[in-house]
Amino acid sequence: MVHHLYPSPVGDLYLTAQAGRLIGLSFCDPDEGVHQEPDGLLTRDRWANDRLFDAARSQLDAYFERKRKSFDLPIALSGTPFQLRVWAELRRIDFGTTISYRELAERLGKPGASRAVGSANGANPIAILVPCHRVIASDGSLAGFAGGVAVKRALLDHERAGAGQFALAFG
Repeated sequence: MVHHLYPSPVGDLYLTAQAGRLIGLSFCDPDEGVHQEPDGLLTRDRWANDRLFDAARSQLDAYFERKRKSFDLPIALSGTPFQLRVWAELRRIDFGTTISYRELAERLGKPGASRAVGSANGANPIAILVPCHRVIASDGSLAGFAGGVAVKRALLDHERAGAGQFALAFG
C-alpha cells in the first residue's frame, strides 16, 4: 500500500492506493497532522511519485476549484455485496444534489433499509469520489459524516453555490 496526504480546503485528506487503484480517501484528524503507518511516519512532505496520486491531486484540485463534477480515477472498493450496491448508487447522485437515506434505500429496491443504507454509507472507504456527503436525513438535516458535519455542509455548499463557500466556512 502507498499513502498520500492531500491538503484540501476542508482539511487534509488521506489517500491510500494499492495495485494502481485508490482504495481509500479519508479525512485526517486536524489535531494530529500526521498518521502513523506500519512502515513509518507519513508527513505532509512525503509525496509519492505515482501517476495515480498525481491524477488524484489534479482531479481533486479541479473539484475544489469547481472545474470538475465527477471523478474518473481507478478505484477498488472492498465491502459486502450490499455495501458495494450502496456505494455504486452513491456514484449516481448528481453533483450539487442531495437525496435522503430513505430515497437511497428505495433506489436500491429496499424501502425499509434506511438504517442499513446509513451504515453502508458510513463505511464508505473513498470519501468525496464516492459522494456519501450527498446523502442527508429525510427532514433535510445533515446527519453524521466522517469528516464532521461542518465539512459535509461545506462540500454541499461548494457543490451548490461555488468554491467561495470554503473561504466562508474555513478561512
